[in-house]
Amino acid sequence: MSIDTVLHYLSAYGYPIIFLFLFCGIVGIPAPEESLLFLIGVLVGRHQLSFEMAALAASSGAFSGMLAAYLLGAFIGLPFVKKYGRFAGVTAKRWEKVQARYEKGKGKTILLGFYMPGIRQISPYFAGISRVPIIKFTVLSLAGTLIWTLPFIAGGYYLGRVFNIDPKYAPYLGLLFLILFLLYLLFRYVKKKRKHK
Repeated sequence: MSIDTVLHYLSAYGYPIIFLFLFCGIVGIPAPEESLLFLIGVLVGRHQLSFEMAALAASSGAFSGMLAAYLLGAFIGLPFVKKYGRFAGVTAKRWEKVQARYEKGKGKTILLGFYMPGIRQISPYFAGISRVPIIKFTVLSLAGTLIWTLPFIAGGYYLGRVFNIDPKYAPYLGLLFLILFLLYLLFRYVKKKRKHK
């Protein structure tokens, strides 16, 4: 989907389309989530969107997607997900990756899995199948939703205002922002591992 198309949808449908894009991105229908969040921040900085309404639409869309995927995993189960999951990007390789992470720490995967494309789409299905208690899942996924959506929107807002970013280039900068953040996490992880040797 081109940036012009995304901008068209945002101007035509506003906050409901933000909700829909984020919901679809979480349940596994391809959507450029980080880029969209960064773009939303840029548009907020240009006074084309309200920060409060955009943040609410994005967070509630992602959180609703998490709950929907969890319930599908819990009630439809593993055979259905394995059979039809490929249509929502749930590949065998991604499934094994999430399974390995869940064995190490379920809570961390739900909470921080938002920052890992591919993991965040599978994590709620796996949580449902693994029978993670609904209250625990709800609290962790809500917290994870907020610590994922708000920094990207804020990043787009502040960088857009400081550097006067054209919205057409915002998705690329959003992707760069994600890569830099993941490199920072990797650096901290490696540093911590070396310290404990």
